[in-house]
Amino acid sequence: MRAVIPVAGVGTRLRPHTYALPKVLLNVAGKPILSHILDSLQTIGISDATIITGYMGDLVEEFVRSRYPALNVEFVEQRQMLGLGHAIWTGKDTYKDDEPLLIILGDTVFDVDLSLAINSGVSAIGVKAVNDPRRFGVILLNNASASGQRTINKFIEKPEKPVSNLAIVGLYYIAHSNKLVSSLDELISKDIRTKNEFQLTDALQLMLDNGEVFTYFNVDGWYDCGKPETLLSTNNYLLSQYPAQREIKGAVIIPPCYVSDTAIVENSIIGPYASIADGAIVKDSIIRHSIISDGAKVSHSLLTESIIGNEAEVNGKFTKYNVGNSSTIDLE
Repeated sequence: MRAVIPVAGVGTRLRPHTYALPKVLLNVAGKPILSHILDSLQTIGISDATIITGYMGDLVEEFVRSRYPALNVEFVEQRQMLGLGHAIWTGKDTYKDDEPLLIILGDTVFDVDLSLAINSGVSAIGVKAVNDPRRFGVILLNNASASGQRTINKFIEKPEKPVSNLAIVGLYYIAHSNKLVSSLDELISKDIRTKNEFQLTDALQLMLDNGEVFTYFNVDGWYDCGKPETLLSTNNYLLSQYPAQREIKGAVIIPPCYVSDTAIVENSIIGPYASIADGAIVKDSIIRHSIISDGAKVSHSLLTESIIGNEAEVNGKFTKYNVGNSSTIDLE
């Protein structure tokens, strides 16, 4: 089995952080987003992967090769941003002998038992019930079979009128990679686009029309990392799953939080929901609901709902006031 991870996006909603790093290398809960994905693959024994790169792809390749030498990874560049279907098609020459594929979007962290997909016996799509399905691809289901298994009847990309609340969340198990490649080839050769892009959902629908059976599995733990606020909320969730942190002399640690063994924390209060990454230095500060990335330095600061990038420095100051009765001070 091969994992396919498209990471070519620019990440405009996460600027200024993505001016210097691709989105998948941004830190969340103590390590890059991509590390959460690759670690989960190693846990279930997948050692072959195709990573579809684009923006700052050289940094992605350098990171993976240095941190995950045991993985057999092939890197393919998507030179034009023409949709998810085009990204998966770009890597088609790395899919060997009709091997099964596990496609995982590179800007999302999942908390799900991936064996639910792999052991389904047929192609399977991860879904989650959402309130507004117009922003997603969705699935329509057939009635339950004699075995009780419900299969997919139709794929629809971003329906303007809600027809299903089962949104496709970015996890796809494809039992037959040759059939997927054939469908993608048809989209590309005939220039079949939806919303001006080659959509993976359209290729899946072609597979369905040609007899491929699809089922689905529920993904309750689906955490977006595409915007600052969702990156921070994902950080909060992941930290809540961590065991209690070690004590640090000269600091107060309020769980849940993560402090790297190589970070330096002095005379500070860390947490709740703060992650302090490798090589970071925090002195005389209070950090909560925030991400302090690799090698960053923070001093004399009170930070909340903040993201401090790699090697960045924040130097604040504490202020003394002598405020009389019935006074108001607003600091914005």
